[in-house]
Amino acid sequence: MKYVSTRGQAPVLGFDDVLLAGLATDGGLYVPQSWPQLSADDLRRFKGMPYDEVAFEVIRPFVGGRIPDDALARIIKTGYSRFSTPTAAPISDLGDGLWMMELFHGPTLAFKDVAMQCLGGLFDHVLSARGERTTIIGATSGDTGSAGIEAVRGKDAVDIFMLHPEGRVSDVQRRQMTTVLDSNVYNIAVKGTFDDCQDLVKAMFNDPPFRSRHTLSAVNSINWARIVAQIVYYVTAAAELGAPDNEVAFSVPTGNFGNVFAGYAAKQMGVPISQLLVASNSNDILTRFFESGAMEMGDVYSTLSPSMDIQVSSNFERLLFELCDRDGAKVAAIMQSFRDTGRYEVAQDQLDQALQLFNGARYDDDATSTEIKRHFEETGILIDPHSAVALAAAREHRCDSSIPMVVIGTAHPAKFGEAVHNATGQTPELPAHLSDLMDREERCAVLPNDLAAIEAYVDDATNSHRGAA
Repeated sequence: MKYVSTRGQAPVLGFDDVLLAGLATDGGLYVPQSWPQLSADDLRRFKGMPYDEVAFEVIRPFVGGRIPDDALARIIKTGYSRFSTPTAAPISDLGDGLWMMELFHGPTLAFKDVAMQCLGGLFDHVLSARGERTTIIGATSGDTGSAGIEAVRGKDAVDIFMLHPEGRVSDVQRRQMTTVLDSNVYNIAVKGTFDDCQDLVKAMFNDPPFRSRHTLSAVNSINWARIVAQIVYYVTAAAELGAPDNEVAFSVPTGNFGNVFAGYAAKQMGVPISQLLVASNSNDILTRFFESGAMEMGDVYSTLSPSMDIQVSSNFERLLFELCDRDGAKVAAIMQSFRDTGRYEVAQDQLDQALQLFNGARYDDDATSTEIKRHFEETGILIDPHSAVALAAAREHRCDSSIPMVVIGTAHPAKFGEAVHNATGQTPELPAHLSDLMDREERCAVLPNDLAAIEAYVDDATNSHRGAA
């Protein structure tokens, strides 16, 4: 299995090199040259199989032999041993053809753990085999940061710098990052938005001298290995609900488009997915795209669902690559126009192609709170604001009520306790391993939205750390 950049000018790489590269050198994102296929027999066989065993079979073709099978199986099994449930992605029946897939039973209580617990092991294996080290640079709107930090904390061959927008993540989300005091972990609160953080990360990757001296890598969903691991739970959910003989649909709370793109990838591999519903909050650039065919930046609003407070969905470039018939030059021109003007528009036939699978829906804070309250009153179960957005969308925007729709539950309600309490009067409790989180010491640098300042901080920190080592 080889990988190409969405912009067509970067070297073709194998899986291990893509893992360490993160962003392609031409500014694009890596995608597989072709999609491996799951047979109907595979999907029938997966029903009831242990999650880690399905994960191995789904991920293995993407690795293309660059990691030995025994090592890959061990990495996957070890990663999912840290989840508090027998399976990493349990699903429950909500009635009326709706299901909830709970992806928040990992160590940091968010769906990012499902991929990150594998990613940390993959980094460790590849770097150890090569005798190399790397510096991970990431941007987070909340959950990616804590999951990434948890995956690589204390590892000798990795330093991690995680940027988050100051004051724009929940207290729990922030503390899950800033209370990790391992010497290889650095948290940076940027005076700006998540999009500013993401732009800074891309700028660092696009600074060749800086990228080279730090051997930069990424744990954001720009890293293809993240997407690979996320494909698995679309496969397992579909298998449990009767694939390949029955179709299944998904409602996905969406910010950076990585989670829902994993669903697209599963579809390309042969999973019978009839609909991918892109659920947005007031930061609705994706919903507006599926309504009009125009991707146009707007203001970023702070909401109850901060992980979706995004106006530039980086992973959409992967779908754009598919809509452009994998023409990297065309994608590069579109992305340059978007950078210059904040807008681009696809042709009607390209939009029609996207709408065969995708559609969007938006819910503001009032609607989000209403859904949290409604679900609690009907079921006695608390849900977080992101999952509530997806659940509201599922209730109102299913294309076919005869096809089961799986709502992606992305975070534990305790990560957003204030929002849940305000909606229901109930305060969700953190699990025992995080019960003292609000009392732990924090460590974080507050820096301006300035590339030179961020790069200088990374230079100084890594020089000091590696010198001490």
